[in-house]
Amino acid sequence: MSSTAALAKKGLMLKPKLSLSQIFLMSFGFLGIQFGFALQNGNTSRILRSFGADVDQLPMFWIVAPLVGMIVQPLIGHYSDKTWNRFGRRKPYFLVGAILSSVALIFLPNSALLSSVITALWVGAGMVMIMDTSFNVAMEPFRALVADNLPDSQRTSGFAIQTFLIGVGAVVGSELPEFLANHGFSKVAGASGVADNIKYSFYIGAAVFMAAILVTVFFSKEYPPADYEKYHGKSEIKSQGGLKDIVGDFKRMPKTMKQLGLVQFFSWFALFSMWVFTTDAVATHVYGLTGDYTKSVAYNDAGNKVSSAFGTYNLVAAVFALFLPIIAKFIGRKLTHSVCLLAGGIGLISIYFIKDPAMLKVSMIGIGLAWASILAMPYVILSGSIPAGKLGIYMGIFNFFITLPQIINGLLGGWIVKHLYNNQPIYAVVLAGFFMLCAAVSMVFVYDAGADKIKDEKILVHNEVL
Repeated sequence: MSSTAALAKKGLMLKPKLSLSQIFLMSFGFLGIQFGFALQNGNTSRILRSFGADVDQLPMFWIVAPLVGMIVQPLIGHYSDKTWNRFGRRKPYFLVGAILSSVALIFLPNSALLSSVITALWVGAGMVMIMDTSFNVAMEPFRALVADNLPDSQRTSGFAIQTFLIGVGAVVGSELPEFLANHGFSKVAGASGVADNIKYSFYIGAAVFMAAILVTVFFSKEYPPADYEKYHGKSEIKSQGGLKDIVGDFKRMPKTMKQLGLVQFFSWFALFSMWVFTTDAVATHVYGLTGDYTKSVAYNDAGNKVSSAFGTYNLVAAVFALFLPIIAKFIGRKLTHSVCLLAGGIGLISIYFIKDPAMLKVSMIGIGLAWASILAMPYVILSGSIPAGKLGIYMGIFNFFITLPQIINGLLGGWIVKHLYNNQPIYAVVLAGFFMLCAAVSMVFVYDAGADKIKDEKILVHNEVL
């Protein structure tokens, strides 16, 4: 039986399409989330280095993020699938996550205030953990919300708009420290160990995070349970409660999800290396810094250049995301993602050949193409293979394939840099490029189940018109 006939037999209705403005408001909160992530990705390493962390220790501190995500996202996904109150299904989690994230953003650069009780480094690491937990609480339901509200034929556009907003937030968040440094805020670390341009960037980030989430909370809608079942159907899997449900859903993972998992493993191993090691890679390989350089103005200049370069790849991603639906329409979603990952691999490897820091932004073009696709295409393809009533939990479980490579990298990456690369982090960035190329090859073997559903939607629409 075709999926069209199966849909009709179950008495399900074709989900109505949303306008671009509705999709935009529904996804607007992601602008704030990525604003916060950009500040974290571009500045956490240098904040922790300022507090006394060695370069080979950085992955162990960064490992907090994927560990927290591996635990939090499936739980949030599971319970948001089952939540419905006057605030909605996914919205309560957005709001709680935004409040906690904003508090963490304010406290991280001020970790030294508690140094009389515990060292600033460990306070900072604790703030990173709280921040990551909060980001995950706010972020996970957004992926499910797009799949909740949009028919398969609009999901590429939905995730593309989400990626565009992610890019906008990330661009501003990445560029903000250098912008403030160029407009009167000190870029020299004071007694607190963190320069004023970084501190105030985090304060602004907290305000933007909260405001963006509130836009989605107040100006987007969710389908109540009765309407949701009309479009998605009832789950045929009986609930066993809590952890048993999560374990059972993990065992019943769709084939497409497993195949995408390998692609995600290679992609996120590469991204983790880029975020953790690029600042020190540029400081040593491009600026030529040696010895104890973390307190120097040159190191902060390198950090600002990297943060600004990260803004470039996010800007490229924001613009390119708008073209993803068009490209996918002509060459398919699988090939689109594969080509973008190939561009990202080339971009990462090219950093090794840079001598002028300004050329970093050229390398970031390829990375931006990959980032746009990574934030959209795997979720588009995955959403078409998820059973009814399980969007939240499977989006959460899918996060395993993002967090696991980061955990492995966090455990081994620092040791490899110290003992195999002789404290030359540039080689970790090169390895990241090769992993991105492996992701591009792996994507060719993924089955896109949602492509058949799009064809069936067109048939249903045609029949309704007749």
